[in-house]
Amino acid sequence: METIDKASNSAHEVVDKIAGASNQTVEALGEKTEQLKNAEQQMMNDCRSYIQNNPATSMGIAVAAGFLLSRLLSGR
Repeated sequence: METIDKASNSAHEVVDKIAGASNQTVEALGEKTEQLKNAEQQMMNDCRSYIQNNPATSMGIAVAAGFLLSRLLSGR
């Protein structure tokens, strides 16, 4: 009976360690997700500001990008 109790206690310890590691991983992923959302918002704000301050340049970049994409996707 003592062997079964030792095995049971060992199994419980392993499960507790795994649960602790899982919780730490979830917390770390949540923090990284928040950081990525903030970075995305900052980039979008930067892009909007650039476009508002440089509309002609922005239009030229958009036209050039569209032209290049159409050439790449047309297969010629």
